[in-house]
Amino acid sequence: MAIAIVDYGMGNLHSVSKAVERLGYEGLVTGGASAILGADGVVLPGVGAFGDAMAHLRGTGLDTVVRQAAANGTPLLGICLGMQLLFDESEEHGRNEGLGLLPGRAVRFAGGSYKVPHMGWNRLAFLQPESPLLAGLDEGYVYFVHSYHVEPQAAADLLAVTDYGHPVTAIVGRNNVYGMQFHPEKSGELGMSLLRSFLALAQGDGLS
Repeated sequence: MAIAIVDYGMGNLHSVSKAVERLGYEGLVTGGASAILGADGVVLPGVGAFGDAMAHLRGTGLDTVVRQAAANGTPLLGICLGMQLLFDESEEHGRNEGLGLLPGRAVRFAGGSYKVPHMGWNRLAFLQPESPLLAGLDEGYVYFVHSYHVEPQAAADLLAVTDYGHPVTAIVGRNNVYGMQFHPEKSGELGMSLLRSFLALAQGDGLS
């Protein structure tokens, strides 16, 4: 089974690929449309600025490819900035349009009594423990590094939150589209278990 890790010039490609391989799957780092559309699952990583990432995706045509993969029903996972890209827009450096796969927007932390960026280990609280991504897992700590957080429009899309001065979106999901604000491959046992759950979905276990 092949998992396409979308290479659009911005992302933690090596660490995600190695994590996928450690879990017994083939991690294919690619910017090729046919490879992405032919994969059993797609991971959209991301590190950097939202607007730059969308410019790279549009410039390579990969925005259309990722949307098509999602429309085809292929399990799709956005990681960190990749999760934010799944949504309609971000206010980072002015308004920037996202992929529009999930309704909502990314906004900057207000700061105040807590530091920005949000960096470090924070505990997840599962809002929908029956989700196929979370089923059988216990709440625990994962590793975050981000200055912007997502405000989903639909409460049903919110699978897990963490607390950083207020509830912060940590995991989202709708049908075959999922996102994790933290880096699962850098988040110890729980992070790898969450990644394993996504890979099981890509293998066909748990998706109706």
